[in-house]
Amino acid sequence: MIQIAVMGYGTVGSGVVEVIEKNKEEINKKSGEDINIKYILDLREFPGDPYADKVVHDVELILNDPEIKIICETMGGLKPAYDFTKRALMSGISVCTSNKELVAVHGPELIEIAHANKCNYLFEASVGGGIPIIRPLNYSLTAEKIDGITGILNGTTNYILSKMEKEGADFGEVLKEAQEKGYAERNPEADVEGYDACRKIAILSSLMCGKNVKYQDIYTEGITKITPADFVYAHAMGKTIKLLAQSKEKEGCFYAMVAPFMISKSHPLYMVNDVFNAVCVHGNMLGDSMYYGRGAGKLPTASAVVSDVVDCARHIGKVIMCFWDSQDVALTNIDQASRRFFVRVALEKESQALQVFESVSVIEAPIEGEFAFVTDEMTEKEFNEKAEEVGIIGRIRIEE
Repeated sequence: MIQIAVMGYGTVGSGVVEVIEKNKEEINKKSGEDINIKYILDLREFPGDPYADKVVHDVELILNDPEIKIICETMGGLKPAYDFTKRALMSGISVCTSNKELVAVHGPELIEIAHANKCNYLFEASVGGGIPIIRPLNYSLTAEKIDGITGILNGTTNYILSKMEKEGADFGEVLKEAQEKGYAERNPEADVEGYDACRKIAILSSLMCGKNVKYQDIYTEGITKITPADFVYAHAMGKTIKLLAQSKEKEGCFYAMVAPFMISKSHPLYMVNDVFNAVCVHGNMLGDSMYYGRGAGKLPTASAVVSDVVDCARHIGKVIMCFWDSQDVALTNIDQASRRFFVRVALEKESQALQVFESVSVIEAPIEGEFAFVTDEMTEKEFNEKAEEVGIIGRIRIEE
């Protein structure tokens, strides 16, 4: 029997317990041994909970118990999760986590500590909730040179954009509805400003290149400036608007960014709506592959944590390879990246815009007092200089 502990009995932690207890027969069969939850760590009491007898308040009970072989860290945040995780790994206890913030900040260090102590630090649930994406990058695509990852990695923003498109509603109106339904936090900044997606693409980018991509270095732009008028134009162009997180390696340059993009109906992410997430991975031999599903939520995320528990149970005392070392990647400034841009200007600036941007494709849509167009391909730096000269209402990048 393999004894495990769950640190944090909130949404995901309680989901982990539920998944293990409900699917016990399947999990034990796939693990090769029976999995038993010995402790649940939380500061709170849970009177009436069916697992209240397993709840403890002192982490030392877990870290000093030689029977504990695996810990599920579902606390979130950096403190005290980092300290607890580090101590567990140094003691040879494997840790499975859903904590994207901790993985993005300390991932390579914790992986290195785990391997030095013949245990594992696994984090399938940190990106994409229940979507299997970490394991494919580590195992299934090992024959590939991965040169591009593009994903919709945040269910809150995808829900908001989907509702704005369907109903023609303002951002603030849909955000309020999302908060009422529990799809958005009371303080939604991490989601709507793109910070959550930024941490997730940092993790995927690091696995893509085997080195450390710091999330602080990734250009990040949220969805707060997207308006119903933008969707009117998008429909006129046969496109939609999605918050994309992407990393691309091209001609020796490595780009990573998070921003709203217009994508066409032929793009594989076009039909990913509401709270669903999806990740497209491009390999030099395989070409494109796509991973789709529920990117958040109690049970999908918990399911991913438990899949890591099974992996750890199969490899007690053995290291599961994960190629992500501590050497930082020097990201290329996105000023050098080239693409086309959708642009809106006031109608009286039409002639000036045509003069400055030269060759453009005019977009006809029922929006009064504006002139809209799509530029030729140009660098971000070149576009920003032209946009500043003209003075624009807004712009959205186009993903080809």
